[in-house]
Amino acid sequence: MKSARSIEVLCVALAALVLVLSRPLTLALWPVALLLLTYSAAIVAFHDRRILPRRPLAKVQLEAWSMLCFITAVLWFTGKTLSPLQNLYLLPLILSALTLGRAVTLLQVAVIACCHLALAAATPALDVMSLDYAARAIGQLVPLLLVAYLTTTLSADITEAREHIETLAQNDALTGLFNARMFKEVWAREHAACARSQGVYALLMIDLDRLQDINDDFGHDGGNSALQLVAECLRRSIRGTDTAGRLGGDEFAVLLPGASSEVAEAVIKRVRHNVYKTTLDLRSRMIRCSVSIGVVNYPKDGAEMQELLSIADRNMYRDKELRRPPTAKAKG
Repeated sequence: MKSARSIEVLCVALAALVLVLSRPLTLALWPVALLLLTYSAAIVAFHDRRILPRRPLAKVQLEAWSMLCFITAVLWFTGKTLSPLQNLYLLPLILSALTLGRAVTLLQVAVIACCHLALAAATPALDVMSLDYAARAIGQLVPLLLVAYLTTTLSADITEAREHIETLAQNDALTGLFNARMFKEVWAREHAACARSQGVYALLMIDLDRLQDINDDFGHDGGNSALQLVAECLRRSIRGTDTAGRLGGDEFAVLLPGASSEVAEAVIKRVRHNVYKTTLDLRSRMIRCSVSIGVVNYPKDGAEMQELLSIADRNMYRDKELRRPPTAKAKG
């Protein structure tokens, strides 16, 4: 991860800068220089793609805990709890908060507190049982705890917002089904896979009957309720491997991977049955909806996606005309 590499490089750079600028630390020059070289080599190794290539979170865990160990070792040679590098502990906490979650981050805070106590016990003329040390520990550790908590909270909020944005980009806002763009992407992948492997699939084009009449009689809220009803019936009617989407307006589509003509007909019957038996309560009136459905089978009915879409669309409108009552209005 780029963020991990940046944090690690910053950790090394700050440690080296303080070592160069702090004259009282010159006696620890060689031990700290050796630590810097060793940790720098470890950073290079961490970002070798051959190390844990299929377990990225495990690699980040290793990087975060290694950084914590490096900082503790540097503090040991640069004044222990009196070291000007105490705030370097913020870096592994930020890395963990951004990538590993709250539990690991708070565990690191607890480990840092233990390290702080061990360093304090080894610091000359510092009594770990004194109020002076307690005040010093609180002043150094509480900000770390606050940063860990706030950063993990912010990271969780960002992740939730990103997932929400991705959902909005993929799904139709009204029905929750895939939108037209996402459905066509899924269909294109399935079409390409079947073309390579000589597989089969079926495509259903579905149109909600008399949507305009519902809108005229009950307003657009009534029409939206009817569209949501069809979407829910589609979810109940298809298999887990199938994909349903709303193409726009009153048109829906269902992709049935590996489906034969017989399987497609069985799905069509389930869709019709579920839509018709699910009544819609609009202004204390029980309304029954119906759908027109056209089906095509790949590769029997065509080899190209656009050709299949045109045939399915024609079949859908033929189905609508065949089932239209003679006195019905000429509306979709």
